[in-house]
Amino acid sequence: MKRIIAIIRPEKFDDVKRALVEVGCDGMTVTEVKGRGSQKGIRQSYRGSSYCIDLIPKTRIEIVVNDNDLDLFVDTIKEAAHTGNIGDGKIFIQDIENVIRIRTGEDGDQAV
Repeated sequence: MKRIIAIIRPEKFDDVKRALVEVGCDGMTVTEVKGRGSQKGIRQSYRGSSYCIDLIPKTRIEIVVNDNDLDLFVDTIKEAAHTGNIGDGKIFIQDIENVIRIRTGEDGDQAV
């Protein structure tokens, strides 16, 4: 099993969620986060004063998938989150040793 962590633009979340549901994603954890990468923040002005916001709002999506579904979900996120501009985000993939569904006690692939 793998955990997919996708950090994306907040305005692309609805597109990504819709695309994931269409390919069979049953559950996800979503968190509003702030961060910075190669974008290094954005410069804005307010009432004549210029300032830099170096932590940009992002949306973090976490999904645990079976190994054979990994490419489908990663490709779906890449396509739905893509704008072609700096700040589109990143996708991280981690190994998961086991998953246990608390309600039923199922574990492994049955719990995903």
